[in-house]
Amino acid sequence: MAFHEVRFPASLSFGSMGGPERHTDVVTLANGYEERNTPWAHSRRRFDAGVAMRSLDDIETLIAFFEARRGQMHGFRWKDWTDFKSGRAGALPDYRDQLIATGDDVTAEFRLTKTYRSGGQSYARPIHKPVRGTVRIGLSGDEQQDGIHYSVDEVTGIIRFRHPPNAGLEITAGFEFDVPVRFDTDRIQTSLASFQAGEVPSVPVVEIRA
Repeated sequence: MAFHEVRFPASLSFGSMGGPERHTDVVTLANGYEERNTPWAHSRRRFDAGVAMRSLDDIETLIAFFEARRGQMHGFRWKDWTDFKSGRAGALPDYRDQLIATGDDVTAEFRLTKTYRSGGQSYARPIHKPVRGTVRIGLSGDEQQDGIHYSVDEVTGIIRFRHPPNAGLEITAGFEFDVPVRFDTDRIQTSLASFQAGEVPSVPVVEIRA
């Protein structure tokens, strides 16, 4: 099992269906009240790549990608067109988009994260697959220079500063990112007749823990 640092063709993932899922255990008590618990600290995303197939050329590209990954065997990158930026969907990444940590004079490595907020609640999502050339980093409002002040590991989503940021400095980041996924099937079923009749194959894709 390995992870291939290659992105599923973005032109084919555009139009796919999917999004985050959670796992919640719900127990209804005798008095009608509920107890709810979850073993998952983080959500998991699922997609259907088959929905976006528009031509036989698309099917050929899909099968080639599927075979090169050996079906479920190897992971790959996926662009979630509904959620692939640190900030607003219509804006370019800005180094002030996300607060990812605070300096302590000691720590030099930090993970990229994206925080989702609603009301008084929030969820910090670890980002493991930033897109090359899109990451921007700031320290308390001052943008830093990639290759001079810090480096980016696009395989893990770790930012490494040349010198640990001073205590109290806010570390902010802007970036685009992919989702680490694998095919959730070892079989693709399609036919010329069904495709021409408007039927598309179901090709489930599921997020993996990187």
